[in-house]
Amino acid sequence: MKAPSFAYAKPRSLAEAFELIERPGAKILAGGQSLIPSLNLRLSSPELLIDITGLEGLSEIGVQKGAVRIGALCTHAKLEKSDELRQHLPLLHEAVAHIAHPAIRNRGTLGGSLALADPNAELPACAVALDATLVLASGKGERRVRAGEFFKGLFETDLKANELLVAAEFPTADKSVFLELARRQGDYAIVGLAAVARGGAKRIALFGFGAKPVLIQPKSLEEAKSSLPAASADLYNTASTKQHLAKVLLDRAWNRLS
Repeated sequence: MKAPSFAYAKPRSLAEAFELIERPGAKILAGGQSLIPSLNLRLSSPELLIDITGLEGLSEIGVQKGAVRIGALCTHAKLEKSDELRQHLPLLHEAVAHIAHPAIRNRGTLGGSLALADPNAELPACAVALDATLVLASGKGERRVRAGEFFKGLFETDLKANELLVAAEFPTADKSVFLELARRQGDYAIVGLAAVARGGAKRIALFGFGAKPVLIQPKSLEEAKSSLPAASADLYNTASTKQHLAKVLLDRAWNRLS
Protein backbone atom coordinates (compact mmCIF):
# COMPACT_ATOMS: atom_id res chain seq x y z
CA MET A 1 0.00 0.00 0.00
CA LYS A 2 0.99 3.62 -0.48
CA ALA A 3 0.55 6.31 2.15
CA PRO A 4 -1.99 9.08 1.46
CA SER A 5 -0.75 12.57 0.66
CA PHE A 6 0.10 14.81 3.60
CA ALA A 7 2.03 17.97 4.42
CA TYR A 8 5.28 17.63 6.39
CA ALA A 9 6.91 19.92 8.94
CA LYS A 10 10.00 19.50 11.14
CA PRO A 11 9.90 22.01 14.02
CA ARG A 12 13.16 23.24 15.53
CA SER A 13 11.73 23.75 19.03
CA LEU A 14 8.92 22.58 21.28
CA ALA A 15 7.29 26.00 20.98
CA GLU A 16 7.14 25.60 17.21
CA ALA A 17 5.77 22.06 17.59
CA PHE A 18 3.01 23.36 19.87
CA GLU A 19 2.01 25.89 17.22
CA LEU A 20 1.94 23.28 14.47
CA ILE A 21 -0.08 20.75 16.44
CA GLU A 22 -2.93 23.24 16.74
CA ARG A 23 -3.58 22.89 13.01
CA PRO A 24 -6.49 20.63 11.96
CA GLY A 25 -5.48 17.12 11.01
CA ALA A 26 -1.99 17.37 12.53
CA LYS A 27 -0.23 14.20 13.68
CA ILE A 28 3.04 13.77 15.58
CA LEU A 29 5.85 11.63 14.16
CA ALA A 30 8.48 10.43 16.63
CA GLY A 31 10.19 7.11 15.82
CA GLY A 32 7.53 6.26 13.26
CA GLN A 33 7.70 2.52 13.85
CA SER A 34 3.92 2.32 14.37
CA LEU A 35 2.73 5.41 12.50
CA ILE A 36 4.45 4.72 9.17
CA PRO A 37 2.92 1.25 8.74
CA SER A 38 -0.51 2.65 9.65
CA LEU A 39 -0.04 5.35 6.99
CA ASN A 40 0.94 2.78 4.38
CA LEU A 41 -2.11 0.68 5.25
CA ARG A 42 -4.25 3.84 5.19
CA LEU A 43 -5.36 3.28 8.75
CA SER A 44 -4.22 6.84 9.45
CA SER A 45 -4.49 9.82 7.12
CA PRO A 46 -3.17 13.03 8.72
CA GLU A 47 -3.22 16.30 6.84
CA LEU A 48 0.04 17.40 8.47
CA LEU A 49 2.84 15.21 9.80
CA ILE A 50 4.95 16.93 12.45
CA ASP A 51 8.36 15.32 12.76
CA ILE A 52 9.69 15.97 16.28
CA THR A 53 12.73 13.68 16.03
CA GLY A 54 15.86 15.49 17.07
CA LEU A 55 14.24 18.08 19.34
CA GLU A 56 16.71 18.90 22.11
CA GLY A 57 16.07 17.80 25.67
CA LEU A 58 13.56 15.06 24.90
CA SER A 59 15.84 12.03 24.79
CA GLU A 60 17.69 12.20 28.09
CA ILE A 61 17.70 9.71 30.97
CA GLY A 62 17.98 11.33 34.39
CA VAL A 63 18.19 9.64 37.78
CA GLN A 64 16.39 11.57 40.48
CA LYS A 65 15.82 10.70 44.12
CA GLY A 66 13.75 7.53 44.02
CA ALA A 67 12.81 7.89 40.33
CA VAL A 68 14.13 7.84 36.77
CA ARG A 69 12.96 10.49 34.30
CA ILE A 70 13.13 9.52 30.63
CA GLY A 71 12.52 11.85 27.72
CA ALA A 72 9.84 10.82 25.25
CA LEU A 73 12.25 10.68 22.30
CA CYS A 74 14.61 8.26 24.02
CA THR A 75 14.88 5.23 21.73
CA HIS A 76 14.42 1.65 22.86
CA ALA A 77 18.03 0.98 21.85
CA LYS A 78 19.29 3.76 24.13
CA LEU A 79 17.22 2.36 27.00
CA GLU A 80 18.60 -1.11 26.33
CA LYS A 81 22.20 0.16 26.52
CA SER A 82 21.70 2.45 29.53
CA ASP A 83 23.71 1.58 32.65
CA GLU A 84 21.50 3.95 34.67
CA LEU A 85 18.42 2.01 33.62
CA ARG A 86 20.06 -1.34 34.33
CA GLN A 87 20.95 -0.21 37.85
CA HIS A 88 17.93 1.86 38.87
CA LEU A 89 15.07 0.57 36.71
CA PRO A 90 15.77 -3.08 35.82
CA LEU A 91 12.13 -3.77 34.94
CA LEU A 92 12.21 -1.33 32.03
CA HIS A 93 15.71 -2.39 31.01
CA GLU A 94 14.58 -6.02 30.82
CA ALA A 95 11.38 -5.17 28.97
CA VAL A 96 12.93 -3.21 26.08
CA ALA A 97 14.97 -6.24 25.00
CA HIS A 98 11.66 -7.95 24.17
CA ILE A 99 10.45 -5.19 21.84
CA ALA A 100 10.47 -6.38 18.23
CA HIS A 101 13.96 -6.47 16.67
CA PRO A 102 17.10 -4.25 16.78
CA ALA A 103 16.14 -2.30 13.66
CA ILE A 104 12.84 -1.34 15.31
CA ARG A 105 14.45 -0.56 18.65
CA ASN A 106 16.94 1.76 16.95
CA ARG A 107 14.09 4.01 15.79
CA GLY A 108 11.18 3.35 18.13
CA THR A 109 10.81 5.67 21.13
CA LEU A 110 9.49 5.48 24.67
CA GLY A 111 7.00 8.28 24.01
CA GLY A 112 5.76 6.70 20.79
CA SER A 113 5.06 3.42 22.54
CA LEU A 114 3.25 5.05 25.47
CA ALA A 115 1.23 7.44 23.30
CA LEU A 116 0.12 4.68 20.92
CA ALA A 117 -1.21 2.60 23.85
CA ASP A 118 -1.04 -0.72 22.06
CA PRO A 119 -2.53 -3.25 24.54
CA ASN A 120 0.09 -5.82 23.47
CA ALA A 121 3.06 -3.51 24.04
CA GLU A 122 5.55 -3.94 26.86
CA LEU A 123 6.23 -0.36 27.98
CA PRO A 124 2.66 0.73 28.85
CA ALA A 125 2.41 -2.25 31.20
CA CYS A 126 5.74 -1.32 32.80
CA ALA A 127 4.51 2.24 33.31
CA VAL A 128 1.34 1.01 35.03
CA ALA A 129 3.18 -1.51 37.21
CA LEU A 130 5.69 1.12 38.35
CA ASP A 131 2.93 3.74 38.81
CA ALA A 132 4.80 6.10 36.50
CA THR A 133 3.85 9.72 35.94
CA LEU A 134 3.54 10.89 32.34
CA VAL A 135 4.41 14.50 31.58
CA LEU A 136 2.14 16.06 28.94
CA ALA A 137 2.86 19.50 27.52
CA SER A 138 1.10 22.02 25.31
CA GLY A 139 1.43 25.71 24.55
CA LYS A 140 -0.48 26.37 27.79
CA GLY A 141 1.98 24.48 30.01
CA GLU A 142 2.45 21.02 31.49
CA ARG A 143 0.20 18.58 33.25
CA ARG A 144 1.10 15.30 34.90
CA VAL A 145 -0.97 12.14 34.65
CA ARG A 146 -0.44 8.82 36.41
CA ALA A 147 -0.06 5.90 34.02
CA GLY A 148 -3.09 4.11 35.41
CA GLU A 149 -5.24 7.09 34.41
CA PHE A 150 -3.45 7.80 31.12
CA PHE A 151 -4.40 4.54 29.37
CA LYS A 152 -8.14 4.66 28.69
CA GLY A 153 -8.79 1.76 26.32
CA LEU A 154 -7.79 0.22 23.01
CA PHE A 155 -5.28 2.69 21.49
CA GLU A 156 -6.94 5.39 23.61
CA THR A 157 -5.17 7.69 26.07
CA ASP A 158 -5.73 10.87 28.05
CA LEU A 159 -3.49 12.78 25.62
CA LYS A 160 -5.36 15.77 24.20
CA ALA A 161 -5.15 16.81 20.54
CA ASN A 162 -2.94 19.82 21.31
CA GLU A 163 -0.58 18.01 23.71
CA LEU A 164 2.73 16.20 23.40
CA LEU A 165 4.03 13.49 25.69
CA VAL A 166 7.44 14.91 26.62
CA ALA A 167 8.67 12.61 29.41
CA ALA A 168 7.83 9.84 31.83
CA GLU A 169 8.96 9.56 35.45
CA PHE A 170 9.30 6.02 36.81
CA PRO A 171 9.59 5.41 40.58
CA THR A 172 12.13 2.75 41.48
CA ALA A 173 11.11 -0.54 43.12
CA ASP A 174 12.65 -2.97 45.60
CA LYS A 175 12.16 -5.95 43.29
CA SER A 176 10.79 -6.41 39.79
CA VAL A 177 10.15 -9.09 37.21
CA PHE A 178 9.24 -8.98 33.53
CA LEU A 179 7.91 -12.02 31.67
CA GLU A 180 6.19 -12.59 28.36
CA LEU A 181 5.22 -15.55 26.20
CA ALA A 182 5.57 -15.16 22.43
CA ARG A 183 5.73 -17.61 19.55
CA ARG A 184 9.11 -16.22 18.48
CA GLN A 185 11.53 -13.61 19.78
CA GLY A 186 10.36 -10.24 18.48
CA ASP A 187 6.74 -11.28 17.94
CA TYR A 188 3.95 -9.60 19.86
CA ALA A 189 3.44 -11.36 23.17
CA ILE A 190 0.53 -13.75 23.53
CA VAL A 191 0.42 -12.50 27.10
CA GLY A 192 2.96 -10.90 29.43
CA LEU A 193 3.38 -9.19 32.77
CA ALA A 194 5.40 -6.47 34.42
CA ALA A 195 5.49 -6.67 38.21
CA VAL A 196 7.11 -4.78 41.07
CA ALA A 197 7.32 -5.07 44.84
CA ARG A 198 7.74 -2.14 47.20
CA GLY A 199 7.86 -3.17 50.83
CA GLY A 200 5.12 -5.74 51.18
CA ALA A 201 2.96 -4.40 48.35
CA LYS A 202 2.96 -5.86 44.85
CA ARG A 203 1.75 -4.32 41.60
CA ILE A 204 1.31 -6.57 38.58
CA ALA A 205 0.31 -5.25 35.16
CA LEU A 206 -0.66 -7.72 32.43
CA PHE A 207 -0.44 -6.93 28.72
CA GLY A 208 -1.85 -8.77 25.74
CA PHE A 209 -4.72 -9.53 28.09
CA GLY A 210 -7.26 -6.73 27.64
CA ALA A 211 -7.85 -3.42 25.87
CA LYS A 212 -5.25 -1.73 28.11
CA PRO A 213 -2.77 -2.86 30.79
CA VAL A 214 -4.61 -4.79 33.48
CA LEU A 215 -3.41 -3.95 37.00
CA ILE A 216 -3.84 -6.24 39.99
CA GLN A 217 -2.47 -5.63 43.51
CA PRO A 218 -2.78 -9.01 45.25
CA LYS A 219 -1.60 -10.07 48.70
CA SER A 220 -1.09 -13.70 47.73
CA LEU A 221 -0.55 -15.82 44.64
CA GLU A 222 -3.99 -17.36 45.06
CA GLU A 223 -5.55 -13.90 45.18
CA ALA A 224 -3.56 -12.89 42.11
CA LYS A 225 -5.00 -15.77 40.11
CA SER A 226 -8.55 -15.41 41.39
CA SER A 227 -8.62 -11.62 40.85
CA LEU A 228 -7.78 -11.83 37.15
CA PRO A 229 -10.60 -10.36 35.05
CA ALA A 230 -11.75 -12.10 31.88
CA ALA A 231 -9.12 -12.01 29.14
CA SER A 232 -9.75 -10.71 25.63
CA ALA A 233 -9.27 -13.12 22.72
CA ASP A 234 -7.29 -12.13 19.64
CA LEU A 235 -7.01 -13.50 16.10
CA TYR A 236 -4.75 -16.35 17.18
CA ASN A 237 -5.51 -17.08 20.85
CA THR A 238 -8.72 -17.70 22.75
CA ALA A 239 -9.59 -15.90 25.96
CA SER A 240 -9.24 -19.17 27.91
CA THR A 241 -5.71 -19.69 26.50
CA LYS A 242 -4.67 -16.22 27.61
CA GLN A 243 -6.27 -16.75 31.02
CA HIS A 244 -4.33 -19.98 31.50
CA LEU A 245 -1.03 -18.48 30.33
CA ALA A 246 -1.45 -15.46 32.60
CA LYS A 247 -1.69 -17.81 35.58
CA VAL A 248 1.43 -19.64 34.40
CA LEU A 249 3.32 -16.33 34.35
CA LEU A 250 1.99 -15.42 37.80
CA ASP A 251 3.36 -18.70 39.14
CA ARG A 252 6.78 -17.94 37.65
CA ALA A 253 6.85 -14.34 38.85
CA TRP A 254 5.57 -14.64 42.40
CA ASN A 255 8.64 -16.13 44.13
CA ARG A 256 10.92 -13.58 42.45
CA LEU A 257 8.81 -10.79 43.96
CA SER A 258 8.66 -12.28 47.47
